[in-house]
Amino acid sequence: MIIAMFLAHLVGDYILQWDRLALWKSRELKGILVHGLIVSAVTWLFTLPFDPLWWRGALVISLAHILIDASQLRFKPPISPLVRFILDQIAHFAVIILALNVSGYLSLATLTADLAQVIHSDRALFYLLGYAFITMPAWVLVKFTAYGLVKGSGPVFPGISNKYLGILERILITTFVALGQFILVPLITTPRLVMEWSMVQDEGETAVYLAEFLSSITLAVIIGLVLSQL
Repeated sequence: MIIAMFLAHLVGDYILQWDRLALWKSRELKGILVHGLIVSAVTWLFTLPFDPLWWRGALVISLAHILIDASQLRFKPPISPLVRFILDQIAHFAVIILALNVSGYLSLATLTADLAQVIHSDRALFYLLGYAFITMPAWVLVKFTAYGLVKGSGPVFPGISNKYLGILERILITTFVALGQFILVPLITTPRLVMEWSMVQDEGETAVYLAEFLSSITLAVIIGLVLSQL
């Protein structure tokens, strides 16, 4: 259940949040409600293989998700978009952990040990979690990080780099690193760099692009290394 709830968050909050929905929810409460319904459905569906009666926990996570997103629509503190993004994700994960704690699936006192035990006992699900992360969640994280560190502003979506090429690139890098084939990483990253470099220079976004490019590769390598230890 523990990994399933984290996976449900990645799927509902990122993979099933397309660009227009993200723009809609950043402007209107209706968009947040639609996004919240998607998160609710995904969270509930992910509980079914483990505990079909855990609908209360899924409901708490879903309602809290909607409230957290709605609060950002109303209250905009004078902090950087990167910090706001990090705090938003911390809040979502904190709710998930608390819901799992209250229902007895993990203990806050032994949180690290519980997570380590679950990872080793549910390796297939953890692999799925890792690969889910390097798709849309990693893309969003890379965007916020690059723009936040280079420009001190919020990201521009979708930006210059090709989102789907980046996702495919991270999947391949993660897979080869997990298999110990590090020599193949440059062969994977070079084609996209060659394809996009002239366009990046024309747009004058060299620094941001390089930050995105390097952050993307770093995330894929880290996930690959983690998976290789299982």
